[in-house]
Amino acid sequence: MPVRRLVVLLLLVLTAMGAGTYLWLHRPLELSAESPLDLSIEPGTSARAVAQAVSDAGVKVNPTALYWWFRLSGQARQIRAGSYEIETGSTPWRLLKKLVQGDEALRSLTLVEGWNVRQVRDALAKAESLKPTTKDLTDEALMTALGMPGTHPEGQFFPETYTYSKGSSDLALLRRAQRAQVKHLQAAWSLRSPDSPLRTAQEALILASIVEKETGRASDRTMVAGVFLNRLRLGMPLQTDPTVIYGLGQRYDGKLHRRDLQSDTPYNTYTRTGLPPTPIAMPGKAALLAAVMPAPTKALYFVARGDGSSQFSGNLEEHNRAVNKYVRGQ
Repeated sequence: MPVRRLVVLLLLVLTAMGAGTYLWLHRPLELSAESPLDLSIEPGTSARAVAQAVSDAGVKVNPTALYWWFRLSGQARQIRAGSYEIETGSTPWRLLKKLVQGDEALRSLTLVEGWNVRQVRDALAKAESLKPTTKDLTDEALMTALGMPGTHPEGQFFPETYTYSKGSSDLALLRRAQRAQVKHLQAAWSLRSPDSPLRTAQEALILASIVEKETGRASDRTMVAGVFLNRLRLGMPLQTDPTVIYGLGQRYDGKLHRRDLQSDTPYNTYTRTGLPPTPIAMPGKAALLAAVMPAPTKALYFVARGDGSSQFSGNLEEHNRAVNKYVRGQ
């Protein structure tokens, strides 16, 4: 065969191969089940093993061909570990791009300001695709697993929306929330008023949790904190219902009774002065800042107006008038 014809034939073959490769790279992959398919890649997984994992996940593709695509692209070493979803319409080209960019399949969980630890743990148990490694742990064992043995779990987690990869553990998410709370508490504590009666950052956390539960309107937070701090300075009982409710635990039936206010517990701020022994909920950033930077006020009392806001009073006579107006309708 003349050399010229051989060269032409070779070029035609290479062109056909190139066209075929282009079509293969951009042709949607066939999935063995309804999308999305889950693909988990552990750190240190080789490109060949990733290609095999794609096939094992239910993608009808030749893993050897996929591996060589990874290799020839020059990006095989750039594939990132993580949890991914392979959706209908994915092509070898798009799949590699997803794996290189680390475009993981993420879920999210919101921990709400004012939640207690029981509500947090309930939310973790119901969270989609979150591995329940703490489900059977007691609160004490949970805090030990987080490296905080002997610490009461209430209030130790920062309320925020957390994203996570499918299959990651609830312990890992809680560890992030706990570290976030430490960070925000330390930042707030560094801004405390010099005349604050609070002696430690933990006391600030406790007060912030009470402010969180007592505030119906965000603009009232610093005033509510100011009232409680004034009472602490004077040695007056805080007399705040949320702490009493917390102390009742499962005995709380949705309504506070006179007997509840008179029954002494470590959390009954009607029968005891000072702060309760632990936080009663998760305070957010605004409540933390209010606890350490309260509004300048001489108020010692407040009562809900019924619209989410509070009426503040400097003495008992004013407070009683406010109660008659806003609670008794007199």
